[in-house]
Amino acid sequence: MNPFDNNKSKSQILSSFNGDITSTYTVKQGVDTKKGLRNADGTGVLIGTTAIGSVQGYTIDDGERVPAEGQLYYRGINVLDIIKAHRESNTFGYEEVAYLLLFGELPNKQDFENFKEVLASARSMPFGFNEDVLLRAPSKNIMNQLSRGVAALYAYDEDADDTSPENMMRQSVDLVARFPLIVANAYAVMRHRYMNKSLYLHNPKPELSLSENFLRMVRPDKSYTDEEAKLLDIMLMLHAEHGGGNNSAFVCRSVSSSGSDTYSAVSAAVNSLKGPLHGGANAKVMEMIRLIKEELPDYSNTEKLREHLSKMLDGTVGDRSGKIYGLGHAVYTMSDPRAFAIRECAVSLAKQNGRLDELQLLENIEQIGCPLIVERKNLELPICANVDLYSGFVYDMLGIPETLYTPLFAIARVAGWCAHRMEEVISCKRIIRPAYRAAIKKIPYTPQNER
Repeated sequence: MNPFDNNKSKSQILSSFNGDITSTYTVKQGVDTKKGLRNADGTGVLIGTTAIGSVQGYTIDDGERVPAEGQLYYRGINVLDIIKAHRESNTFGYEEVAYLLLFGELPNKQDFENFKEVLASARSMPFGFNEDVLLRAPSKNIMNQLSRGVAALYAYDEDADDTSPENMMRQSVDLVARFPLIVANAYAVMRHRYMNKSLYLHNPKPELSLSENFLRMVRPDKSYTDEEAKLLDIMLMLHAEHGGGNNSAFVCRSVSSSGSDTYSAVSAAVNSLKGPLHGGANAKVMEMIRLIKEELPDYSNTEKLREHLSKMLDGTVGDRSGKIYGLGHAVYTMSDPRAFAIRECAVSLAKQNGRLDELQLLENIEQIGCPLIVERKNLELPICANVDLYSGFVYDMLGIPETLYTPLFAIARVAGWCAHRMEEVISCKRIIRPAYRAAIKKIPYTPQNER
């Protein structure tokens, strides 16, 4: 019997420990440590160089950070320019973004057609994968299933440990193609097991884009509109990459630096993204909105909303965390270009769905909450809404359940993770190994009968 199978046995285990667990694991950080790998001025600790993505939220003038409008570049190209081009041509763009990130340049017409054909042929799972990995051990959390599924793919790959550039590229393309299938099928199994819904596993169609196939696979009736698929495609483009310093990309690079395989590195990145301080924040925004509506019926009153947001920072209302989710970013100061693009897309959809009042609430939270946080925390630089403030709202209007918000983030980001892995393995060739200063006193060992 597992000693942790029930609450009683947990209590029995804990009762044998006479100390306080919290105090045991509370360690005072030294003044010269880089907690969170952040410098004292809030900038990230520089540990490497990347040619994949660039996140710009401020400039440096005489050693001081100066606020600036946020910019996000993929291989040197502004992501907003990519989105604008595809909106004007009314085409899907995520596949082109994935090619750009993985191969380092935009594809010509023939290369792009070849790439889409390769992706289409890779949109299938190994024989027995769904039955052995997803159906036999379903989970209520799709991110856990995605992480487990990615790790399990190692067993189906005869060249899993081959770290040659060609093999890593093959694995990367396979993962970009297979992530939507793992997520969609894990979601279908979860609905069947825990919600008593009928089980539908819809196969993707080779002629459809990634966003079209995903909506088709997760909806029992396989229906979707072109507008819905194009909006989801924009969301995927915006989430595909965000530099090497974000937590999940860093985790992927760190695992890769040890010489481990592609599946282990990407599975670790999925686990990182699951956290509510990273990819899970969009669902926390929607939870925050629900709580605001419950606790503040007159949420359109901006003065009352300001008072409520102040109480949220005090930790007395909402989820009592002291946070206003969707506001603030480690790099962006004046604006997050992703939030700008998503808010722009949300307007027409909110009109169609009769949800302009909720969109206004999000905008009011941004306009009131950002200066409020700066004031309360005595920050020197302004903060802005981040991508999570509006992304969950858009997913909700698309009828996508919260349990799929973060997995969709992972579906988009896997192209960036794989690019970072290949760059780490090919260019760096040294294990990432930061230092921790030991905060312990040396004491003698005491025999058990003398304790």
